[in-house]
Amino acid sequence: MKTVRTEVRPSRPGERREPSEPTGSTRLSISFVVPLYNEVENVDLLVAEVRSVMDGSNRECEVLLIDDGSTDGTAERLAGVPAMDPRFRVILLRRNFGQTAAMSAGFDHARGDVIVAMDGDLQNDPADLEILMEKIEGEGYDIVSGWRKRRRDPLFSRKVPSWLANRLIGWLTGVRLHDYGCSLKAYRAEVLQNVRLYGEMHRFIPALASWGGARITEVPVSHRPRTRGTSKYGINRTIRVLLDLITVKFLLSFATRPLQVFGLWGLGMFGVGSLLTGYLAYIRLFHGSPLSDRPLLMLGILMILMGVQLVSMGLLAEISIRTYHESQEKPTYVIREIVEDDQEV
Repeated sequence: MKTVRTEVRPSRPGERREPSEPTGSTRLSISFVVPLYNEVENVDLLVAEVRSVMDGSNRECEVLLIDDGSTDGTAERLAGVPAMDPRFRVILLRRNFGQTAAMSAGFDHARGDVIVAMDGDLQNDPADLEILMEKIEGEGYDIVSGWRKRRRDPLFSRKVPSWLANRLIGWLTGVRLHDYGCSLKAYRAEVLQNVRLYGEMHRFIPALASWGGARITEVPVSHRPRTRGTSKYGINRTIRVLLDLITVKFLLSFATRPLQVFGLWGLGMFGVGSLLTGYLAYIRLFHGSPLSDRPLLMLGILMILMGVQLVSMGLLAEISIRTYHESQEKPTYVIREIVEDDQEV
């Protein structure tokens, strides 16, 4: 019997690499992905810390530093790093696209078997690499999420909203983690192959990957107070995250069957509207009651029209979903591996 790995992630756009041997006898290679935006004060120390971790590891490592359109000299400081250490690669985005887009650029260009994402503000500690890799190499997990158990942030402005958001995300997605907002995470590269990121969705990668059966766990990691630069997080970002959560919930539950959500609500409204208008028609025809002063008539008609519209939207969404999957030959399933007899039949 032999096992054939079927999930292979492109190392570069348009280029594929051979699958790695099964984990066990070999050490997995690692790609650090670090997005930065206006972090010029942190660049030198960040590079020094990551270099120290790589020097102490017996794994093949690389680092992708992604500048997300910084305006404070971060890009210029990063540009000189690869000349000092060829293990570093720098990606300069043309403008500020956001943390999710910057991470996506890093994922697309990473070459490692495992991708370790972390923030560039020095609040994540790259020395936690071994903690993450133990879960992947030793226990076979696909995603290991960091948990800032002793978080060094203000209580009411950061910790409490984060606690509430994590509870809400876990309840809606079914993937219960203590700390979705922690950027320090390790992913097997093949798990990210079918994950497309938009908006602020980088924090929802574990939930999105769970659709494909990814094995997910979390471990406590270090969290250090910010000593340089300024935080990029605010209440407006929280609102965008909540809107993206609605998208994630829909993708996880109804992405391949949208008619079941639109149609259910549509049929419900159509049914209630039909009952209301049927009742009003009965009392008008058999009891002679006038309908001109009854708001229920307008409500019944409105619900019938909304029901028809929702069912129509569901049908159009079904057509779009089928076009999306069939035009790209994108399956509605994800295979972990295929086991077959190597003897010819």
